[in-house]
Amino acid sequence: MGLTKTEIFTQEQNEISTLLKAIAHPARIAILQQIISANACICGDLVEELGLAQATISQHLKELKNADIIKGTIEGVKVCYCIEPKTWALLQRLFGDFMASYIDPKGCC
Repeated sequence: MGLTKTEIFTQEQNEISTLLKAIAHPARIAILQQIISANACICGDLVEELGLAQATISQHLKELKNADIIKGTIEGVKVCYCIEPKTWALLQRLFGDFMASYIDPKGCC
């Protein structure tokens, strides 16, 4: 049996890729920015704030939740979302390390 494409890469490379793929849409970036700026759980405000359809927002929230970047809690008939601190810290560490690994060689190209 052959290797899958992901098996030829390190666990860290796969983790960075999965997390970045989950946030690699402008609507998801906007959702995360709204959640962060609110510094609290956000329930129904995203549709009003972003001007996107409820179904569109729901699909993007689902992708972020599946990647464990956000978490949701049920409050009555609403689901309120906030950042998942452990995954956010992992993303900061993995992507931060990746970004910090480049040192400008001064005049390379």
